Amino acid sequence: MREMSGVPVAGRSGHLASPMIESNVVVAGCALVLAVAVGLVAHEWTHAVGLRLARVEYSVSYFPGRADGLVALLTTHPWAAVTPRPTGSEPPWTLRLAALAPFFLAIPVFGLAAAGYVTTETPVLAAAAIGWLACALPSPQDFSVAVYAHRLLEQSPDPTTGVTSRAD
Repeated sequence: MREMSGVPVAGRSGHLASPMIESNVVVAGCALVLAVAVGLVAHEWTHAVGLRLARVEYSVSYFPGRADGLVALLTTHPWAAVTPRPTGSEPPWTLRLAALAPFFLAIPVFGLAAAGYVTTETPVLAAAAIGWLACALPSPQDFSVAVYAHRLLEQSPDPTTGVTSRAD
């Protein structure tokens, strides 16, 4: 809030500015970043859970690849990657479900919204919900695995090869 000689001054919209708005924006931004960071790893874990339930071998790696410095590592490389290692005898629907499993991350957010907890009056929770929902969307590579799972199984009967799903 701006003040001139003790008198509040209206902002551009004509409403009085509040110092709490600035702090809410900063906290909401931090909540968004934290939700995306945790959500990226949770996204990969949902793939791993789907593969485990289908009894498909897989490996999980965190921060795969090399980068010069922390900023490059966080912005140019995936944070986590799940590599399925199918034997070729699995039905394609198991890989399809594992590829689309991140959609399940949206359930708690929609539940909180339906219960009235995620509203415009709670910007911090709304920002965290938006970040989490962004991670609930399968990546283009996930959709590719879902559509072409049968080809993956035909091409990769050797369990030492696989297709990597990654959280970018």
